[in-house]
Amino acid sequence: MSVVQITNLSYKYDKQLVLEDINLTVDRGDFLAIIGPNGGGKSTILKLIISLLKPTSGKIELKEKKIGYVPQNTNININFPIKVKDVVSLGFKDSENRVDDALKKVNMLEHKEKKIANLSGGQRQRVFIARALYNNPALLILDEPTASIDVRGQESIYKLLKELNKDKTVIVVSHDISVILKYASKVAYINKNIYLHDVPKLNTKDSDGHFCEVELMNMLEGCSCKSC
Repeated sequence: MSVVQITNLSYKYDKQLVLEDINLTVDRGDFLAIIGPNGGGKSTILKLIISLLKPTSGKIELKEKKIGYVPQNTNININFPIKVKDVVSLGFKDSENRVDDALKKVNMLEHKEKKIANLSGGQRQRVFIARALYNNPALLILDEPTASIDVRGQESIYKLLKELNKDKTVIVVSHDISVILKYASKVAYINKNIYLHDVPKLNTKDSDGHFCEVELMNMLEGCSCKSC
């Protein structure tokens, strides 16, 4: 069953065509990784899905009402003296049980009373994911959740997302291609147009076991079809 259905979508910003003729189906239980160059439209498509932007043409159908969103910029000053539990419930009607449940899901309950400024980058990102989980969404959307986190932290975040994917559909924009493709079930390359692939079909390593991100990006953009 589809959770997100995008049909013939295009989007212009100040008369510049950012996305053109996008067709995409996200099924329940998918772990979709969205990759592509800077300025290619990756973050824009997420904002269109959650209705922060409106399509210039085409349509987006959402089959789930509850959506959790982790933006690229959290708009939280990490030096502000706010506790973890307050970040999770910020803007919501406070429920201690919901805060605890969300923090348990990201393995951060023991840090509940700590100030957000005293956490590592990876721990802070888990708190922001917990905030997105506060209302127990069926669809979780994240925009570069591992930006400025080291490789070990990236692995930890994606393992967490894979665990959450057991009962949630996950869509994530990422530049960490060599990491994300170990966990995603589908990958969409977006550079104004979209090229969708099932991850198992991608030959991402050469004979020496080296993962070449440049070769992968060229392969996806050069694909003769828009869905493989």
